[in-house]
Amino acid sequence: MLESTTMSKPTLEPAVTNRAPGRPRSEEARKAILDSTVELLKEFGFSDLSIESIAAHAGVGKATVYRWWPNKAALVIDAFVSVVEAELRYPTAGPALAAFRAQMERWIPIFNSPLGRVIAAVIGAGQSDPEIIEAFRAHWVEPRRREARELILQSVKAGEIRGDLDSETIMDILYGPLYLRLMLQNRPLSLEMIDEIFFVLLPGLRPQ
Repeated sequence: MLESTTMSKPTLEPAVTNRAPGRPRSEEARKAILDSTVELLKEFGFSDLSIESIAAHAGVGKATVYRWWPNKAALVIDAFVSVVEAELRYPTAGPALAAFRAQMERWIPIFNSPLGRVIAAVIGAGQSDPEIIEAFRAHWVEPRRREARELILQSVKAGEIRGDLDSETIMDILYGPLYLRLMLQNRPLSLEMIDEIFFVLLPGLRPQ
């Protein structure tokens, strides 16, 4: 996971990494781009980061970056997912509601890390840039929701969750408080918060 570090805004100069001569293999180039994105984000933050600086740091051309990612936001989200993917996935064993709780608890340190500040910056920038918010939905939100929908379906079949509730609303209710505190910073993001969410919501989620 990323180390906590203060993101300042110095002048961003592309740093060229010395690499062996010859064209790197496709997957090697892709990994170099992701690693460079994470490294530069820790130093400069989202707003001061550019595709040009990432390409230079990774030792590739801009065209190579755009081969995989349509814009900076899509690349940034994919880069962080590559770092924290294990923490983002749901447990495969046990009741579905317990899986939701375990995954949400792992989100707390992620949202409290430099990654959380980058996610907040991406969401904020997306309010005035449809391309950025679409990249956030496609590369961060939808992959998580795809797994969550399957978990909710399993939970309904197992009798844990009522079958008359909309799965999208369930996800909004569960994860909405996390994003609210991430963006507003009105109260701490803590494990105690997860306890409170489930204490309040479980009676309404369970079959009557």
